[in-house]
Amino acid sequence: MGFQTAITIVDAVKKIQRRELVLPAIQRAFVWNDDQITRLFDSILRGYPIGSFLSWHVRSETSAQFKFYEFMREYHEKDNRYSKELDVPKGQAVVAVLDGQQRLTSLNLALRGYYASRVRYGKKNQAKSYPARRLHLNVLREAAENERGVKHDFRMLAEPVTQPTDGSAYWFPVYQLFDASDLGELMGMLASHGLGNNGYASKLVGTLFSAIHSKPMLHFYEESDQDIDKVLDIFIRVNSAGTVLSQSDLLLSIATAQWNKRDARKEIQSLVDTLNGPEQRFWFSKDVVLKSGLMLTGVTDVGFKVRNFNRGNMLRLEERWDEVSDALTVAAGLLGDFGLSAANLTANSVLIPIAYYIHRRGLDEHYRDRPAERDDRAAVRSWVIRSLLKHGVWGSGLDTLLRELREVIDKHGANHFPVVQLEERMTARGKTLTFTPGEVEDLMDSWSYGSPAIFPILALLFPHVNTRNVHHIDHVFPRSLLTNAKLKKYRGYTEDELNEAIWYRDSLANLQLLEGPENIAKKDRVPREWAQETFSAAGYKNYLELNALPDLPGSIDEYLGWCERRYHLLGQRLAKLLGTTWEVPLEQAP
Repeated sequence: MGFQTAITIVDAVKKIQRRELVLPAIQRAFVWNDDQITRLFDSILRGYPIGSFLSWHVRSETSAQFKFYEFMREYHEKDNRYSKELDVPKGQAVVAVLDGQQRLTSLNLALRGYYASRVRYGKKNQAKSYPARRLHLNVLREAAENERGVKHDFRMLAEPVTQPTDGSAYWFPVYQLFDASDLGELMGMLASHGLGNNGYASKLVGTLFSAIHSKPMLHFYEESDQDIDKVLDIFIRVNSAGTVLSQSDLLLSIATAQWNKRDARKEIQSLVDTLNGPEQRFWFSKDVVLKSGLMLTGVTDVGFKVRNFNRGNMLRLEERWDEVSDALTVAAGLLGDFGLSAANLTANSVLIPIAYYIHRRGLDEHYRDRPAERDDRAAVRSWVIRSLLKHGVWGSGLDTLLRELREVIDKHGANHFPVVQLEERMTARGKTLTFTPGEVEDLMDSWSYGSPAIFPILALLFPHVNTRNVHHIDHVFPRSLLTNAKLKKYRGYTEDELNEAIWYRDSLANLQLLEGPENIAKKDRVPREWAQETFSAAGYKNYLELNALPDLPGSIDEYLGWCERRYHLLGQRLAKLLGTTWEVPLEQAP
């Protein structure tokens, strides 16, 4: 590996144009925005270094094992976000860019193509919301003082550009410089824009022309080793200072190369987008999807290792992709039905065994609603929530745990979710779902309003709540009535009592799940007053029992004593649900 002779920007873009520089599938999609593109060109015009580049000389026998993509030229946020696959002729070597994709793609877009992103307030489904914009430079004056630190006013503008008549700007199309072969053509170009006699504009454009055409600014460091594990390691290291790369991003190159009929990268990204869409509201990564693929297709070792992404395994994944995709979609929907989302799902890996169970039984979307499966769904829900609340279940040893869970589901999960057998195997692996009294106390005391684990705890405490509907985590006694000033004014608490009252305010003792409209109607009203107006006598009694409420406080004077009683009731209920006992006497509650 060594540095190559530095080349100019135009030389690099022409190599891209001739497909002499390509992208390996391990590279992510283009993600830079227009501000990053214009900042890059400001650096170029100012003569600043724009970093070195790392390439990989892929010999013909190695290139046949992978898929490659051409650089993006015409980016469209809605219709063209991904690079096109490149059909590399058999026996042809290529030079693939390992580090510098975003910068090189930006150069290619700015000098040869366009950038179309949605305008502010533009509707996503309307073509006019995505105007094709090209790079322009104000050649009459520098940029106004700004916090971005840029000196020159580069902008991505839709054409035709309306030039100001007050002399404040002239927007010169930077992309025209790419095709200008010499200074003579440059001078003619300036004259055609009416800038031939403008000394400032001529000098500025001339400097940019020289930076693009004449100065060897791009330094490539080329790796020639054909060992893919070494190349992947290099790729991880050089990219670790930027956006964190998941292991799946790297191994996708192998998966993509092995699939015959589908584009693995597009299929997997599309599924990720579906799982994380507005209906589900999750943040599942490609790692979760790929590991699920290994799990659901029966690959013995589900770890992210190159040997697990061999041709046989990847072809099996391609053949069963629709099954994998369907199972993950149903499983994500089920987690959403449980009221989980990106805001409160503390371990994304819990999706994988649920998807495997869905796949094992051949279940579809109707499982989420079928009355006959109500008890089975309740068993899944309880297991999921308890596994999220138990520390360490989804941490270290994940791959081994997943293999063990798969074995249990294969053996016992043909007709129902095998909770007992799963928990027995987990206990044997040191990942028990049995809680001690001390752990119950920690759950009661350690989590408060706004914490990710609060919703799973409340969902476990109140299984009667239909979490498929939109629910709010509601303060039983309104938070707005429990400020320090109001507590002191209405009760005259001592310092210790005040601290205790404030602690209880956002603790489990003062929280419940209310459907959105009900919570909005409740607003900041005193709890007893609201409940008695909302429910009949029988309904009020039922509401108290379902939500473990020892009556409701009718004023701030009753608040602290009420919190102590409810804290105790919730602790008893939580302990029972978790299969243990509550050992905190009422008088010792915080």
